[in-house]
Amino acid sequence: MKDQTEKLAQSQELTGKVAQLLAQRVKTAQAQFADRVKTVAEKQLAAGGAHPATPWDLWRDWQAYAVDFAQRSVLYWDTMRERGNNYLAHERAGLPPVLHFDYETVLDGRGFERPVNYSLLRIVPPAGVEVDAKRRPYIIIDPRAGHGPGIGGFKDDSQVGVALRDGHPVYFVVFHRDPEPGQTLLDVCAAEARFVHEVHALHPDSPKPVIMGNCQGGWAAMMLAASNPDDTGPIVINGAPMSYWGGAWTEGAGDNPMRYSGGLLGGTWLSSLAADIGNGVFDGAYLVQNFENLNPANTFWDKYYNLFANVDSEAPRFLEFERWWGGFFLMNREEIEWITRNLFVGNKLWSGGVHSGPQSMFDLRAIKSPIVLFASLGDNITPPQQAFNWVADVYGSTDEIKARGQVIVGLLHEDIGHLGIFVSGKVAKKEHAQIVSVLKSIEALPPGLYGMKIVESTGADGKPAYDVEFIEHRLEDIVKRLNRFQRQDEKAFEAVAKVSEFNQRAYELFAQPLVQAGATEYGAKASRALHPLRVQHWSVSDANPWLWWLGPLADAVRAQRQSASADQSWRKAERMNSELISASLDYTRALRDAASEAAFFLIYGNLFAFYLSDREAETGMASAAVGDPRALPFVAEALASIEQGGYAEALARVAALLAPRGAPLPLSRVQLRHALAEDYKDMLPDISWEQARRVRGEQEIIVRYEPEQALATLPTLLSNAADRSRLLGLLARLIDDPRIQELSHTPEQEAMYARIRSVLSERAPMGPRLAASGGA
Repeated sequence: MKDQTEKLAQSQELTGKVAQLLAQRVKTAQAQFADRVKTVAEKQLAAGGAHPATPWDLWRDWQAYAVDFAQRSVLYWDTMRERGNNYLAHERAGLPPVLHFDYETVLDGRGFERPVNYSLLRIVPPAGVEVDAKRRPYIIIDPRAGHGPGIGGFKDDSQVGVALRDGHPVYFVVFHRDPEPGQTLLDVCAAEARFVHEVHALHPDSPKPVIMGNCQGGWAAMMLAASNPDDTGPIVINGAPMSYWGGAWTEGAGDNPMRYSGGLLGGTWLSSLAADIGNGVFDGAYLVQNFENLNPANTFWDKYYNLFANVDSEAPRFLEFERWWGGFFLMNREEIEWITRNLFVGNKLWSGGVHSGPQSMFDLRAIKSPIVLFASLGDNITPPQQAFNWVADVYGSTDEIKARGQVIVGLLHEDIGHLGIFVSGKVAKKEHAQIVSVLKSIEALPPGLYGMKIVESTGADGKPAYDVEFIEHRLEDIVKRLNRFQRQDEKAFEAVAKVSEFNQRAYELFAQPLVQAGATEYGAKASRALHPLRVQHWSVSDANPWLWWLGPLADAVRAQRQSASADQSWRKAERMNSELISASLDYTRALRDAASEAAFFLIYGNLFAFYLSDREAETGMASAAVGDPRALPFVAEALASIEQGGYAEALARVAALLAPRGAPLPLSRVQLRHALAEDYKDMLPDISWEQARRVRGEQEIIVRYEPEQALATLPTLLSNAADRSRLLGLLARLIDDPRIQELSHTPEQEAMYARIRSVLSERAPMGPRLAASGGA
């Protein structure tokens, strides 16, 4: 037990660290604001263009600008009116998916035994695009986080478009606006499993389907794969929060403010209150409002000024995006409470604390298929720590990843924002296109944790060309690199979870009965209709009789449009003022986020220090550094079996012995390994890719910790003469394969190849080029 003096010292240390970081954040915010103002001024001075020579010229410019400003104002508000009309039409249509592609319904979950508001769609290839029914199908799951489905296929250059153009059948999991009465997220998971079965039945000759999840759809995809590991192919999760307590506690201003909101609002009880006011239905507009609050400059100024400044050309793009952004979907009370308690605040998914059924739990280690994680340093909704930290929580060490035969590939973008991960055309043509190319042969990757690097160059046709390579990492190194304080900042979130449980129980005991007794369906519908995000749409539309004049006036303006030049002095002054307003809002946001973070850690960090640190010590929850890695269970188990196994283990050990150390692994090498496995399958063990990766992982552990004994005991695994002859025959055939002969090799690999042949007591001409294929 810690005494009060020690706890007080720990609290004082925390307070000092928080104060120091707060001061650094404020200083950084002030410097960024000053730099931005300076940049705006310099840009204004350096901008060319016409300058009025006389007062009369200045007056004429002002008249032209005034006419242009007035006309742009009318056209701006007419675009807003059109946005409102689109919103109402979309609502009346039931908020269908905003997919750019035609589709047909395969399964409708509303007719299942346990009905859910989810459906499986088949994307119809557009004209000129052909798909091969025998190629691996794609199943894309969009996020259900307030908005509607379709963002993964929002435009031609999207996840859907990239997969279709590569010849893959594509299916899309969508959801409808209103949840089915009584549906739970476990019902949704069961429905998605049925969707996967259906796709597999439609493509019996294809590999297992790829499951691609965006944001919230990412953890839904992981739950699906964990509960149905034998039915799912590779998993791709884009911007998906898996470890909700993770984030960057650094000097930079405004890092990951959303992770503090649950604690500052007192936990999960507000979600229950909102659902009770909605008569058992939670309004997704609240989630969208949280997103908008993250960036007030864009929410309240930038996107609207961009429309106003470029109203003659920007309106179609603005309206198309707003059609998705302004579609608000609903959840049952049971669904939002499950999400907030188990994920947002509880952070239980990775720990095996989430039930997948009455007698079972979700165990992410049960996933057998390779996993691709795509995150961005510019994402302040799902920072890289939330996307990657769960790997360390689930597997604990690199050796456990290998022993379980798992392949995890991480791809990190430098600056794209959260939405850009899903909707950016540039990201689709680069990152998502390369992910699709990787998934063709990802099963052939040896087990481990990899970073995916995309190298851009200019092709012979002058267009961008990309090469992909994989760099193997140690899990322990990645965790240190991503988490400045070695995740000590996450301890405060344990206090949040405890406070949240207390507040939730208090609400359920004292307030919930009264709120539910006063809730009615009419009141729930009225509260949703009067939500500010909905009001701003329907109030500026043809449903508002006071705006009858706006449409005809806009038509008249378009017929007599007189636009001022963008280089005109008044237009430049307008842009400068807009930049200053945007910079001021960003500065205010940075100060708000810094203060919120400081308040969070002062409250919950001290709660942890005084009340939960004893519990951590008593229950052994504190993480302890592992001394000798050989003591890890998976390492000890692998080393104990060094003389056990047969042909499959011997082949995997030879590959591990010959594998290059520390060198990047080009995608072309992985594709070659996949092709060789198909061409020489008559001489390979008759096991699945999942089993082969598990065997390879165990042998890599043996080779890493006992390389000499691994080589010396190789003949023991090939005690059967037929197996030894089979392996040597395979090596001989590979030597003569032209694809192998083209590969480079190192002297170390050449020497190891010679030692392997010597140990197996087979005199044969040495084939050094074969060594280079060891990692392939």
